[in-house]
Amino acid sequence: MFDVFVALSSFAAGAIASVTGFGIGSILTPLLSLQLGTRIAVAAVSIPHFAATFVRFWILRKNINKRVLLNFGILSAAGGLIGALLHSMASNPALTVVFAILLIFTGITGLTGYAQKMHFGPKVARLAGALSGLLGGLVGNQGGIRSGALVGFDLDQRSFVATATAVGVIVDSVRMPVYFATEAGGIFAMPRLIVISTLGSLVGTFFGLALLQRIRRELFYRVVGVLVLALGIFMLRALLR
Repeated sequence: MFDVFVALSSFAAGAIASVTGFGIGSILTPLLSLQLGTRIAVAAVSIPHFAATFVRFWILRKNINKRVLLNFGILSAAGGLIGALLHSMASNPALTVVFAILLIFTGITGLTGYAQKMHFGPKVARLAGALSGLLGGLVGNQGGIRSGALVGFDLDQRSFVATATAVGVIVDSVRMPVYFATEAGGIFAMPRLIVISTLGSLVGTFFGLALLQRIRRELFYRVVGVLVLALGIFMLRALLR
């Protein structure tokens, strides 16, 4: 039953990420942490995250806003590398707390609509790019802050998702080698879950891309907000018991 739940959640995560630009790490990490622990789950989820994100990047590559990407790319990469190095030194409880708080923040901003109202200027956006990369490397969840910064550039929906996806590929490219160097044994301890979550995310990605132009991003922000908020509260409660 857990494998089925992972498959369905991966499909939903891939579809949501294709519409909103984020969601795979937010949904799959707390789920896999039930079996692997937060530290290993963050590293393991980077595999389906990269696979689905790269496919989305390749399909939407012509819609990437190169100017906006430049504001994020270099600093996001640097932040992602630093975050991954910090991840290798952090304890499971510490990562769980940081991840849960970040989920709650992302959920509240998405549910209230504040995520769509955040507008960052170019200078602040660069800092937000670095911070989102740092959080991506540390706990695998960077979408809320990154999306908030990208909203400030007033991109159309397809360009928004394409640019957010390109940043995600950059961060994944710098954090994954660190994960494999420090957590390889834990990552591949349950290869079945990685295969299921990767395939589910890929199928969900294609499904979500087919709906990209038909669904209002605001609606999905709220749907994701409810789900992510619930996951964050669940993780905190489980840790405090």
